Amino acid sequence: MARTKHNRVALLLERSATAVTHWTGSTSAFVLACMVVIVWGLIGPIFHYSDTWQLVINTGTTIVTFLMVFLIQRTQNKDSLALHLKLNEIVAALEGASNRLIDVESLTEQDLNVLHRHYARLSQMAKRDLTLTKSHSIEEAEQRHKRKVRPDPGPRTTDPDSSSSR
Repeated sequence: MARTKHNRVALLLERSATAVTHWTGSTSAFVLACMVVIVWGLIGPIFHYSDTWQLVINTGTTIVTFLMVFLIQRTQNKDSLALHLKLNEIVAALEGASNRLIDVESLTEQDLNVLHRHYARLSQMAKRDLTLTKSHSIEEAEQRHKRKVRPDPGPRTTDPDSSSSR
């Protein structure tokens, strides 16, 4: 029973955060924020630009900023996870793509740097290719590159741009 109550609270918070995220990114939210600043500025002379008058806007903006930092981070986390899942699906579905890249975001920074160096090498190899349509996977790059730079024994019987020769 407590688990169901927890799920309801989590769902309510999720929906609330989503609604607030959508609303704060709207034109009406921006207009409202501008109006608050304009009204605050206009009532400044009434309060003789006192410390309390300044404290009201400072406190309000601090609270809003504090809450928005968490809301923005939550939205970025959710969007990032969704993007990673979509990319993982593409990598998993593509024949010839390295499955090592699935869930690559969970690797350590050192492991990511190793992968980056591999892809930098692939990029250098690809720059030497005559066409932009050729590509390499990490596992096949060395072999393919060696075949490319080795003198050709004779005319090819297949189209060089066909999938069988890639």
